[in-house]
Amino acid sequence: MDTFSVRLATWPQESDPLRRVRTEVFVVEQNVAPDEEWDGVDERCVHVLACDGLDRPIGTGRLLPDGKIGRMAVVKSWRGRGVGSGILQLLMNEARTRGHKEVEVAAQTQAIPFYEKFGFIAYGEEFLDANMPHCWMSADLDPDRVVETEKKKKAHVASAMAEVGTEAVITS
Repeated sequence: MDTFSVRLATWPQESDPLRRVRTEVFVVEQNVAPDEEWDGVDERCVHVLACDGLDRPIGTGRLLPDGKIGRMAVVKSWRGRGVGSGILQLLMNEARTRGHKEVEVAAQTQAIPFYEKFGFIAYGEEFLDANMPHCWMSADLDPDRVVETEKKKKAHVASAMAEVGTEAVITS
């Protein structure tokens, strides 16, 4: 059984592992230009870092001060094992803790079904970002409206992880 952990991370202390994942996924795999990837806002963001059982970085995501989630990345060998779900869940929980009533993400179009599982709804026109099709999506974080949705999401994440034989520790 594969084990991984997901935790909050800060840019000054953990920029190396965060950069490693994003470089592998965005710059190398998806051919994003380094100057597009490194946009200068990481220092102001809340980051999440996922590591395997040997503490090697395998995934990341960030929450901007305005409630936008971005730079969601999981290394290829760990996709489909619940890592992205753990990262997104922690980012959404952190956004809620910081008082955001909703979060937004500029999702690559192939990732739309992933975000929909967490209550995100697509809106607006499709657009290109780093030469890849994206669309804006948003999810409501208002606790009065999402209590049942949260229970369903957690059940879905647990079910998805069990299907692929993955164990996760999600900490905040």
